[in-house]
Amino acid sequence: MAGQSKSRAGDLRLWRNARLATMAEGSAGLGIVEHGAVASRDGRIVYAGPESELPPTLAQGVETIDCEGRWITPGLIDCHTHLVHAGNRANEFEMRLAGSTYEEVARAGGGIVSSVKSLRAASEDELVTQSLPRLDALIAEGVTTVEIKSGYGLDLENEKKSLRAARQLGEQRPVTIRTTFLGAHALPPEAKGDKDAFIDLVANEILPSVAAEGLADAVDGFCEGIAFSPEQMARVFDAAKAAGLPVKLHADQLSNLHGAELAARYGALSADHLEYTDEAGAAAMAKAGTVATILPGAYYFIRETKKPPIGLFRQHGVKMAVATDNNPGTSPLTSLLLTMNMAATLFGLTVDECLAGVTREAARALGLLGEIGTLEAGKSADLAIWDIERPAELVYRMGFNPLHARIWRGQ
Repeated sequence: MAGQSKSRAGDLRLWRNARLATMAEGSAGLGIVEHGAVASRDGRIVYAGPESELPPTLAQGVETIDCEGRWITPGLIDCHTHLVHAGNRANEFEMRLAGSTYEEVARAGGGIVSSVKSLRAASEDELVTQSLPRLDALIAEGVTTVEIKSGYGLDLENEKKSLRAARQLGEQRPVTIRTTFLGAHALPPEAKGDKDAFIDLVANEILPSVAAEGLADAVDGFCEGIAFSPEQMARVFDAAKAAGLPVKLHADQLSNLHGAELAARYGALSADHLEYTDEAGAAAMAKAGTVATILPGAYYFIRETKKPPIGLFRQHGVKMAVATDNNPGTSPLTSLLLTMNMAATLFGLTVDECLAGVTREAARALGLLGEIGTLEAGKSADLAIWDIERPAELVYRMGFNPLHARIWRGQ
C-alpha cells in the first residue's frame, strides 16, 4: 500500500483514508463510516470510526497505511466447512447428473461413507497437504476464520486424526481455525446398520475422548432420515453438554424432522441447512438465539428445489449466517464471495444480510462474536481491505476477487 511509515509504538498500526463497513450490532445497515480509520495495538482493534475523531495518541509515531479510499470490512468468516477430507467424489457428481438422488448415491456405497474410506486411508500429514489448497482459496478471498468439522473418520482414531489435521492447518497458515466434532455424521460400515449402538459409541466413548484432549470447540450431528433421528442426536447433545461443549446441528436439509426445534432446545449455536424448517422451528430458534446458517452451495449442487424459509427467519428475528459448506460430496465450494452471490440470487438475501452473514452472524454462529466479526475496539484486528466502489460489489460479482489486502490479528 502507498504511504507507509515504518516506526512502531507497541505494535500500533493505523489504517486511514478508508471507508468502513463496521458491521457493528445495532448500527444502521452495514455500519458505514465514509471517512474512517482503524487502529490496532498488539493484534487488537483499539479504534474504528471516523478519522476526524481519532484520538491524537493513535495518530503519532505509528505505522500508518493509507488505504486510498478503499473499503475495510471485518475479515470474512466461513462458519461451516468439512474442509479436511481426502480425495473427491466427482464420480457421484456424474451419477447425480445421470439422475440419481442423494439417497440413491448413499445407498450405492457413495455419499459420506465413500469419504470415510478415503480419509481412513490417508495419514494426518496427507490430510493437511490435501486440505491446504482449499484453505488457501478461502484465505485469498479475505477469510480470517474457518470452522472445520470432522465426520469422515467415524471411529476414535480417525476422528481424532481429522481434528488434529484441522488444528495443524491453523499452525501452517495465518488463520483462526475452530474445530467441530461431527462423529454423528453417518453410519460406518462396521456398525452393520445398528444406529443406536453407533450413537452409544459416539456419545460414551469417542466424544468424551475428543473433549478430554481438547480437540474440539463444538459438537455437531446430522439429523436426517438417512442419518440419525432427533432422539439419537439428543443423546449426543447430552454427552456434549456433560463435556462442556456447545452444539450445532445439520437440520431439516432433506426433510422436516424438527431438527431446528431440537437444536433450539439445546441452545445450539447454530442450526444449518434448514430447507424444510417450519414456522415452529424458526420461532424456537429465535427464542433460543440459535443462528440459521444458510448453505446455498449444497442446495445448488444437489439441485434441491425447496428453499430455506428466509421469510420466516426474518419474521421471527432469527439471525442468519452464510457459509460454503465445503465438502467433497455436496458442496465442493471454496469461495465465500460466490457463496454470498448464491445466497442472494437463489434465496433472496439482501446485500446487508449476505455481508452480515459472513462476518457478524458467522461469528455469532461460532460463539465468537465477542472476539471477531465486527470492526470494534477490543476485537481481534482481522480486516479485509477491498478494491471496490461499494459493498454490493462483494455480493454482485461472480468469479472475481477484489481483495486488496487481508489482515489477521493486526498483521
